[in-house]
Amino acid sequence: MDFRFTPEQEQFREEIRGFLAQHLSDELRAEIAASGHTPGPLAKQFLRLLGEHGWLGVGWPREYGGQGRSMIEQTIFYHELDLHDVHYGNLTITSLAMTLIKLASEEQKHEYLPRILKGELEICLGYTEPGAGSDLAGIITRAEREGTDYLITGQKVFTTGAHYASHCWLLARSEPAAPRHKGLSVFIFPLDTPGVTIRPIYTMEGIRTNEVFLDQVRVPASCMIGTPGSGFYTIAMALDYERAFMGKYTRLGRDFDALVQCCKQIAADGHSLFEDPLIKDRLVRLHIDIERLRLLCLKSAWMIDQGNVPTAEASAQKVLASSWNSGSPMKGQILGGFGQLERESPHAPAKGRLAQSWLIAPMLRFGGGANEIQRDIIAQRGLGLPRA
Repeated sequence: MDFRFTPEQEQFREEIRGFLAQHLSDELRAEIAASGHTPGPLAKQFLRLLGEHGWLGVGWPREYGGQGRSMIEQTIFYHELDLHDVHYGNLTITSLAMTLIKLASEEQKHEYLPRILKGELEICLGYTEPGAGSDLAGIITRAEREGTDYLITGQKVFTTGAHYASHCWLLARSEPAAPRHKGLSVFIFPLDTPGVTIRPIYTMEGIRTNEVFLDQVRVPASCMIGTPGSGFYTIAMALDYERAFMGKYTRLGRDFDALVQCCKQIAADGHSLFEDPLIKDRLVRLHIDIERLRLLCLKSAWMIDQGNVPTAEASAQKVLASSWNSGSPMKGQILGGFGQLERESPHAPAKGRLAQSWLIAPMLRFGGGANEIQRDIIAQRGLGLPRA
């Protein structure tokens, strides 16, 4: 494939930039900087504005209210917003909506997709449990059939976004007599359903995630995505889409540009760090990784346009993106003690973004699937190697 954007795609990117220049207010920028990863009221208002202008369904089929554009153009849209840390529904748009289009019933599509497009419906992921992380087939949250409903009981942890999402996309064991991988089902239901309790968990970077307790939560059977026992296949597809859009190369590129600027401003032995050959070598290595990630992102988008779901490619993208943040020790070696200063310090390089990327690195290594699991996927599905 040709990785260069066509004139039409370049024009589309300029349309997005024009929209952001017109509507991204100073007040919203300040709220984004202050609130971190939790969208505030202005961010939610802006999400609805994106919906009103049709931006949330750039690559969706027209029959479901989308613009019918390519996934390349949808990727362009995501990465332009990532440059400004703008909240655009994230996993609801990049992962779950794509899975709903593929697997949901027509009734479910007409129920959820229009509300997602309007920015009214945001969904969090209820996968991980205290005793089941990478091995999701080991979950014990159960969904017991009672008439036309299911009663769901269990606990989820690291449920990012549960404190502001409207709905939960939850994996539960509905067929206890079936083999581990074949007894799971996915449900989507409102988080204000009686029996749901949400408590905060904070990471060392200060990001809020959550633990969610479910006590006899009554969910209609019509809220099950797919058929009973098909949940493992459903979340495998959702995770592939999630990883395919995790490679935020524009955001990493912005961090890299900030790092280069710092190297030009900080002097040692009468010369800027940027003039040091060893520093330049490390900067080049970081830049090469960003370019590799950019090409992987575009290839994954192209594969979706061809009717395929990227699997090994999406896993490679996820590993590379999280590894770039995990490469923060290299960035720390370049900047020394200044690189550890957080955004509260007036002396922090790049307003603390580089320290922030170091603090978030451990979470990125297992969010969306542990990197060790991703390497297994790359080996088996991408390279055809046998299971270890």
